[in-house]
Amino acid sequence: MTDKPSAEPAAQTTEWSPTDATPACSATAGQTEALFRGFRAAFGIAGYVLIAGSIGFGALVRDLGLGIDFAILSSLIFYALPAQVILAAELGRGAPILTAAFAVTLTSVRLLPMAVTVTPFITDYKGRRWREVMAVHFVAVTAWIEANRRLGPLPPHLRLSHFIGFGATFMGFTAISAAVGFLIAGSVPVALTGALLFFTPAYFVMSMMQTAFQRADWLAIGLGAVIGPLVYLVSPDLDLLVAGLVGGTIAYAYGRAKR
Repeated sequence: MTDKPSAEPAAQTTEWSPTDATPACSATAGQTEALFRGFRAAFGIAGYVLIAGSIGFGALVRDLGLGIDFAILSSLIFYALPAQVILAAELGRGAPILTAAFAVTLTSVRLLPMAVTVTPFITDYKGRRWREVMAVHFVAVTAWIEANRRLGPLPPHLRLSHFIGFGATFMGFTAISAAVGFLIAGSVPVALTGALLFFTPAYFVMSMMQTAFQRADWLAIGLGAVIGPLVYLVSPDLDLLVAGLVGGTIAYAYGRAKR
C-alpha cells in the first residue's frame, strides 16, 4: 500500500488546456481557483445544450401528466437525459415500475465505461474518497466529453476540483431548466419541445466528430449511425446498447489490427 501525499504536489509549469475558454492558469493555482474555473467553464456550448434539452424534458414531463417534483428529482438523481425521458414516457403511459426500471437500466449501461475511463483523472490527491464518489455522480455524456477535453493537460492535483466545478454546475442547469420547462409547458409548442430535446444528442454527435482523430473513431461513429436506427425498428429499448456494443467492438478490433 502506498502512502497518501499529505500536501499538494510541487508547482509545475503545465497550464490549463488551450481549449478552455477561461484565461490560462498555471499549476500554482489552488483548489478554490480550479473549482471556480470549472464553474465558469460550464457556461459554454455544452451548458447551453443541457439547458435547452432539459427545458424540453420539463415540458415533456408536464405533457405526460407527471409532477414538477419528478422533473427536478430525476434531473438530480438520474442526471442522464435519455434515462429520464424513458422513465417519464414509461410512467406516463402507465407501464409497470419494473418494466420502466429495466428500460432505464439498459440505457444507463453506457455510463459505466464512461465512469471507468474518467476515474483516473479525478483521483483526489489527499485520498478523500468522498470527493471521488461525489464526482463520479456527475459523470454523464456531457461531463464526460468535457472531462476528456479539459482534464488531461491540467496538473493532477487540480483535476478533481475542476471537474466538480463544471459537473455540479451542469447538474444544477438540468434541474433548474427542467423546472422552467415544466412551468412554461403550456405556452411551448410540441414541435419546439421535441426540437429542444434533440439539442442534446446533436451535441453528443458533433462532439464525437470533433474529437475523432483515427479511422477507428470514424468507423465507430459510422457504424453507430447505421446500426442504431436499424435496431430501433426492431427493439427501441436496445438500440443504443446494441449500436454501441457492436459498432464499438468492430471499430476497436479494426484499430488493434491496424496497430
